[in-house]
Amino acid sequence: MRVGLMVVIIAYAMLSLSACEEEKEHIAPAVDPRDSVSMMVSYGVNTLISDSGVIKYRIVSEQWEVNQARQPSRWIFEKGLFLEQFDLAMHVQSYIQCDTAYYYDVKKLWELRGRVSILTKKGLRFNSEELFWDERTHEIYSNKFSHLITADKELQGNRFRSDERMTKYSVTTTKGHFEKGDIDKSPRDTMSKAQADSAMKRGRQPARPRRNTSR
Repeated sequence: MRVGLMVVIIAYAMLSLSACEEEKEHIAPAVDPRDSVSMMVSYGVNTLISDSGVIKYRIVSEQWEVNQARQPSRWIFEKGLFLEQFDLAMHVQSYIQCDTAYYYDVKKLWELRGRVSILTKKGLRFNSEELFWDERTHEIYSNKFSHLITADKELQGNRFRSDERMTKYSVTTTKGHFEKGDIDKSPRDTMSKAQADSAMKRGRQPARPRRNTSR
């Protein structure tokens, strides 16, 4: 799933929730502009979102808060966020999950915290304790330990950088990296010819002298 779709999907869900609420006249004391009061708080959000009559997305959050008074203003998912995308058969194609999420609407910046887990359409799996997505630079990044798994390799490191589709990425301060199939190879398969010849010589037993019995 393109991480950028989060903004569109969540905004759509916000409008849907607002449309479902009955219009009521609320009488309450005036709020001081300096007070950090949220303009909207929703609980138990579990919303399916359709596109052209087909259900494509689900957003789940125990608590969703929109706060314009805090600086910078932000959307707050303090108790976690789960977003998944379906194919036509309602099978999960991709998902994004984290313990806490913030969206800074003015800065156009997503901040995901605590057990961040992502699955993309191409099968890439990503796990970390933090992830940022900058809409302005179209970049995803993390400065904490990240674990990335694809069909043919596994990367671990302390710095992760990627495009917003997670198709071009890099992991630096790498902890580990292996290509699929390396585990099945014998040590000789991964040696160069010179290394293999040297190993054979070291392992070859010295020839013993034999008595000539042809006389």
